[in-house]
Amino acid sequence: MKIQAAVVWEAGAELSIEEFDLDDPREDEILVKVEAVGVCHTDDNARLGRLPVVFPIILGHEGSGTVHSVGANVTRVKPGDRVLFTPDYCGRCEQCRLGLTPYCEDVVAVTFTGTRPDGSPRAHSGDRPVRASFFGQSSFATHSLVTERNIVPVPADAPLHYLAGFTCGVQTGAGAILNAMPVGPGRSVAIFGTGAVGLAAVMAASACGADEIVAIDRVQHRLDLARELGATHAIDTTSQDLADVTAEVTKVTGKGADVALDTTGNPAVILAAVSALATHGTASVITSSGPPVTLPPGVLLLKGRKLRGSMGGHINPTVFIPRLLDLHRQGRFPVDRLVRNYPFTEVNTAIADSLSGATIKPVLTLT
Repeated sequence: MKIQAAVVWEAGAELSIEEFDLDDPREDEILVKVEAVGVCHTDDNARLGRLPVVFPIILGHEGSGTVHSVGANVTRVKPGDRVLFTPDYCGRCEQCRLGLTPYCEDVVAVTFTGTRPDGSPRAHSGDRPVRASFFGQSSFATHSLVTERNIVPVPADAPLHYLAGFTCGVQTGAGAILNAMPVGPGRSVAIFGTGAVGLAAVMAASACGADEIVAIDRVQHRLDLARELGATHAIDTTSQDLADVTAEVTKVTGKGADVALDTTGNPAVILAAVSALATHGTASVITSSGPPVTLPPGVLLLKGRKLRGSMGGHINPTVFIPRLLDLHRQGRFPVDRLVRNYPFTEVNTAIADSLSGATIKPVLTLT
């Protein structure tokens, strides 16, 4: 099939929308006509060569659309069904069998190489192979090949023009609160950074009834939105040093936060998040970017605090995404408040607006 897709030919180049030949689906593959795809900072990190990708590669990893055709062994969906795409995983290793698919032991190969497990490409430009399996989908394209592992069926009337944003950053922030560091009534949460991931965490903390939800950022319109989405307190860091921020978190929560989430990757902010914890509190980081973090041992030891990582929301997306969709239907997880739509042809503008903070969650539309 001839498709249009946004390709990066070499590290640092802008995405270029061009025509490619996409394979017919193999027995275990599903061909989907893409309707909408979220934009994530990970796409830009890949474009810049900060991730172990091989060029040329078609990016995009928060896709959604309508099933066009399926391979002979596919049973979960049929042509005409609508689906969200999630990050792929091997399905065979111990972590996948435990249901913790973000920790798949083959995550680098499955997520970043851009080829099928057997090493074959899914797309070509003339005689030149093009990697079209980024996160198992490469969904900056009019059509994508996926598998039953990394799809979530949704109702026929699902508003994909903003639900497409559920499947990476949003699930990461919400999953950190609902799965990795579960909170509920009587608990307090501090969220450092209120982009798409942080605001998803705010909505998740609100949905599960946390007593105090403290949003910390330096962008006022994000803090305003955080309050509208459930934050009980908002701290603007533009005129405060991080020690003052830590003190304010402790003051508004009474004893420090039971749970803190850092979405920035900034070592100084991570130290502040840990320092803002109550006794036996847990802080989590969700990004691998940024310089090394240095923590004085006493910051952890004296109050029994913990610092952990949380990959992809610490979830099985095919189980967790329907949970978020149900919260959305109840009006308790209004992800549409984060989204601004862009036509597919404006993919580079959408990425730039995401990086600058002008748009919290860009979603490209193709229909």
